[in-house]
Amino acid sequence: MNPVSLADEMRARLSALDPSSIEIDDESALHAGHAGAASGGGHFRLALTSARFTGCGKIARHRMVYAALGDLMRGRIHALAIHARAPGEPDAG
Repeated sequence: MNPVSLADEMRARLSALDPSSIEIDDESALHAGHAGAASGGGHFRLALTSARFTGCGKIARHRMVYAALGDLMRGRIHALAIHARAPGEPDAG
């Protein structure tokens, strides 16, 4: 049996936000030698589209993402760049 990758675990948890699209890029290799990477936490870039973000500001959207990821944000994820948008909003970060 294959172990579940951290990105797969992130996708599973983020499914609680009913995303219409989700992209997770593991940028950990770009941060090798960085002090924060020494603890083993990964660096990720997330682009997520969900109708649940409609009418919410950036901070509220990020809080929703953090809540969905739960304890991963306190250990296995060291850094997370988030682009959260509602359907129909521009794709630019």
